[in-house]
Amino acid sequence: MNNPGWSFYGSDFPTRDKLFECQQRMLEQNPDTFYILPHIATNPEDLEYPSKLFDTYKNFVVDLSARIGDLGRQPYTARKFLIKYADRILFGLDGGPDPERYFLSYRFLETDDEYFFYRFESEKIRGRWMIYGVFLPDDVLKKIYYDNTVRVLGSLK
Repeated sequence: MNNPGWSFYGSDFPTRDKLFECQQRMLEQNPDTFYILPHIATNPEDLEYPSKLFDTYKNFVVDLSARIGDLGRQPYTARKFLIKYADRILFGLDGGPDPERYFLSYRFLETDDEYFFYRFESEKIRGRWMIYGVFLPDDVLKKIYYDNTVRVLGSLK
């Protein structure tokens, strides 16, 4: 609402469906290139889409950056998705290293808390809904927080 120019809506821009077609074609035509598709392949509100991509193409991973608000509104589906594709998901945040951002992400991923704000105090106006935690198992958390990043990007040592 504060940045209407970010919508990229209208005849001057490709449609959402066209962008997804291009994304799929990119993966298909470049099987030897490995991709990181941010924001759960840009479709966290419809987890069937990234699930189909995961089942079809092996040359990419996704990250969770700034998408807990979408996932937390569908906690059962999100939990199943995150567990099933745990080897293909990277932890990520948009914005700087703010402890409150980490806390909210940890709360979403690690607890079964119900109906909480997914934005911190100064951003509550942006979040118009509440979310639920997905209480992932420890082995899945380790993959998302650490193992997958080391595998994809290499050791930080």
